[in-house]
Formats: sequence, structure tokens, C-alpha cells
Amino acid sequence: RRRRQRSNYPLYSVGHRTNNEKLMMMKQQTILLLLSSAGISAFQSSSSTLATQRCQTNAFQSSSPLQLSKDTTTSSSKGDNKAMAFLRKVGRVGGAANMDFANAMGIDESPSGGTKSSHHEDGFKHVKKSKAAYTSCEVSGIIDDMTDPFPFTSSGSQWVGITDRIMGGQSSGSLSRESIAGKEANVLRGTVSLDNNGGVVQMATDLALDPSVDVFVDASEFDGVEVEVYCEGTEVSEKFNVHLRNPSCDRQNSSYRATFEVRPGQWAMVRLPWDAFAGYGAGPEVTPFVPILRRLGIVSIGEAKDVVLAVGKVGFYNVI
Repeated sequence: RRRRQRSNYPLYSVGHRTNNEKLMMMKQQTILLLLSSAGISAFQSSSSTLATQRCQTNAFQSSSPLQLSKDTTTSSSKGDNKAMAFLRKVGRVGGAANMDFANAMGIDESPSGGTKSSHHEDGFKHVKKSKAAYTSCEVSGIIDDMTDPFPFTSSGSQWVGITDRIMGGQSSGSLSRESIAGKEANVLRGTVSLDNNGGVVQMATDLALDPSVDVFVDASEFDGVEVEVYCEGTEVSEKFNVHLRNPSCDRQNSSYRATFEVRPGQWAMVRLPWDAFAGYGAGPEVTPFVPILRRLGIVSIGEAKDVVLAVGKVGFYNVI
């Protein structure tokens, strides 16, 4: 009985080799010969023998070299697919790689990756959010409250500075975002010259959030335009204009204009109702004003002087 029980548990001596072990040794010798013929040095330490045997066993479990190649390719392909899916997700490959994600930051998003702006130490000060992150001024009534990085407005458009030099004049100027008299503002600095029939410097912005859909905004639900302004000057009060362009303004110098006065050295909120705007130039002079608007400009015009004009907020208003 004891012998029969022991026979169920084979005992191995050092010199004893089972058929499986002999087969394994033959496979190892074959692999070593193949490596040697390929010019590859085979080194096998005693501590790595077991790991090598496991690798060889797994490799030879394939039914054929074709199956091994297929399995390896499939495994690699699965890994590659996961990697490629991740790269597509972060916009490193595929169609998304051709998009400028630095210009597609949402309201609640923060910068991740990319390069810093050369204009600000903090970086990402000149990035524009995606269109979906903005609310049209047609809905909110806010054209710009200076919460977005310059030159972008908080309604999705962009500020530009314009002088009469495009028409041969001699005026000059600059437009920047600055802190002035305790407020963050767009600051127009310049010199208005009347030479060569000139006399204009202005900051201006288109109003449509998505011009590919419609270049105009319907501001008829509001009662007028309001502008928070600050200026510097030597006079008791300084005059400036707000210019609006609508479908009737098909000439370069045509617009609807309203003039306002402010005292230098202090912030003031100016409200201009729609009926304060008068037509100027071909089209507007003979067409009643309607607040279907394409563009707004805040302008120093018609008077030779040095200009420092700051705008802290601009939008539409309703009389309550």
C-alpha cells in the first residue's frame, strides 16, 4: 500500500529527467543555436533561468509562427489603438491636431499644456475661448466688461485701433489694456491731426459672435448704448463719439453717430438712447436708424488734440 501511494507522487533525482524536461531542454538548445547563428550573444544567469524558461514556454505555446505573429500583432494593435485613442482625445493626432486648442478655452477651463504667451509672464493672457463659451451681446446686453484677455471682448469679438491713416490722414494712436484710475480698461492713446482731411482715432469692434451665421446683432430689445469712460485732458469737458454701423452703412465713412461729453480725471457712465444717433454719409443720411448692428466704435474725431480715452465697460441698456 505504501508503495502504491508513493507511486502517485513521483520522486526525482538530480540526474533524472522526465520527458517534459527533455523536451524543454531540446527547445532551449534549439533557441540558443538560433541565437548564436544570428550573432546574438545568449547569456543566462542562474537567477534568470526560471524566467527564461517561462518566456520560452509561453512562446512555444503558439501553434505556429503565423499564430505567434498574429497574436503579437493583435496585442500590439490593441495597445496602439488605446494609445492612438488617447492621443486623438488630447488633440495630438488626427483632425484635432490641426486645431489651435490654445484658442479654445472654455469659461471654467484652466490652461493645461501648450506654450505661454510672450506678452505676459503668467501665460495664456491672449487666448480666446471657443464660441460656445461666449454669450452674444444680443442676449446679455454686454459687449465688453473687460473680463476677457485683450484684445478679445466678453461677447466673443475683438477690439481694433483705427486712425485716419487708412484714408491718408496723419493721426496716430495705440490701443492697449491697462489699469487706469483704479479700473481695468481699454486705453486709446493718440494724437488727432486734421492734416490731409484727417482727424480720427478710435477703438472699434464688430458685434456678431459668429459672423459666419450673421454679421449683425439685433439690439432692438434694448433702449440704447452705455459706455463707462475715463479721459485725460486740459479742458473742463472732453467730447467723444460713439459710431454704430448697420445694414444702411455700406460706405467706409458712413455711420450713425452720437456725441457725449465727460469731465477729465473721473470715471463716468454715459447712456446714449437710440434716438441720439444721427446718420452720417451715404445711406444713413436718408435712412432712419434701426438698431440692427454690425460694428461699434468709440471715437475722438474732428478736433486736433492729444487723446487719452479709457473704456471700462460698454454694452446695451434698458430703462427700468
